[in-house]
Amino acid sequence: MVETAELLKEHRLKATPQRIKIVSMLAEHGHISIEDLYNEMLKQFPSVSLATIYKNINQMVESGLIQEVKIPKTKSVYELIKEPHLHMVCDRCGRIEDISVGTDKIIEEAEKLSGYRIKESFITLRGTCPECR
Repeated sequence: MVETAELLKEHRLKATPQRIKIVSMLAEHGHISIEDLYNEMLKQFPSVSLATIYKNINQMVESGLIQEVKIPKTKSVYELIKEPHLHMVCDRCGRIEDISVGTDKIIEEAEKLSGYRIKESFITLRGTCPECR
């Protein structure tokens, strides 16, 4: 995997200690909310503000390094951008998993039916994970 500092530089972002920690946490957790990210950041950077976290997250989204994952009925989480995939969300424990399933045919069919030119898609499936069943 590419070094965190290199990844930030590839996206034209300065590799500050806070940004390196944010990217590391996203790589470790897969999906994380701003609140959870902030609480973890406080352990290493006690003076970091919530505004600083939002600012960095917004810059990373704008640069194409990370993306917001909107989960119905809950707060958004963030993840590093990777290949197209679906999100599975457990209704009981809230766990979020990536599932790599080809979305090309779904997008083609949606474009054909709607006349839209689709730039991006976010598909979320809800259910009960194996541990909660």
